Amino acid sequence: MTSPPVRGALAALLALAAVLPAGPAFGAPDPPRPATPGPAAALVPGIPTTPYDSRPLDTPDQSLPPRVYAPGAAEDSIEPYEPPAGSDALIEYVPPSEAQSAPGSLGAPAAAACTKKTGRYQRRVERWLKRTVDGKQSPADCRAIRAFQTKQGIRPAIGYAGPVTWSRMQWLSARKNPNKAKKCPTRAYRVACVDLRRQLMWVSKGKKIVFRPVPIRSGRAGYATRAGWHKVYWKHKNHWSSIYNTPMPYSQFFSGGQAFHAIYGSVYNPPGSRGCVNMRVADAKKLWRVLKKNDRVYVWGRKPGT
Repeated sequence: MTSPPVRGALAALLALAAVLPAGPAFGAPDPPRPATPGPAAALVPGIPTTPYDSRPLDTPDQSLPPRVYAPGAAEDSIEPYEPPAGSDALIEYVPPSEAQSAPGSLGAPAAAACTKKTGRYQRRVERWLKRTVDGKQSPADCRAIRAFQTKQGIRPAIGYAGPVTWSRMQWLSARKNPNKAKKCPTRAYRVACVDLRRQLMWVSKGKKIVFRPVPIRSGRAGYATRAGWHKVYWKHKNHWSSIYNTPMPYSQFFSGGQAFHAIYGSVYNPPGSRGCVNMRVADAKKLWRVLKKNDRVYVWGRKPGT
């Protein structure tokens, strides 16, 4: 039986708890925030695909950093598994009405119809192709976009100005001089530059590009990748999310729960990650060898649609 003094103390604690604001438990993830619907969310892969892994592509950002420890040599010797062949194919995201119904996971029909749909990136694609910029699809626009898609291996080549087509144009323009606009500060030490507007990242040291630009998938609306200066504080090659039970290979954490890491899926998949900077497996593997602990990370801009 509880003694009167103890009962009195318990009553006082209960009364205090009743007036204190509720908060998340220590170490718990941030509560889910509603996703902001947008045009990109309604897009689907333009040709049939067969996902081999139904787990989420990323994990939600956490207010607290992950449990940091020093992996042993045995753990570090294990390389994350490679993605299936063709999983990095440039598959455009199109309106459901324009998706191809041909059989096969990666086979598009030989004579796909030219779409009459105006893509979300129509104006930008028209400008890049040096066409009249009116934001309206025309037969001539479609032929020009299709020619570009065919040359770059983007499927289905139906002339839809979607996120994959525009991302490819961004990457082509940035290959030789990604920092032409001087948005990423130049330092004598390594800086991982993350351009949210163009959805690209690269690493520079002084004026030299030591890791060439690659496409990324940053945070969606409500889960933005945090802008500003950060520092790589933990590298974990075989990180596994305990929240969603999904792999985060080649993780390099730079801000709380936000990290560079590979995903086993398309980095173009709308609407975006939940804060992390997603990368293709091959790109994340190369970046793993370039960045070191305490290297600086600079993030700027705003992801389109957020």
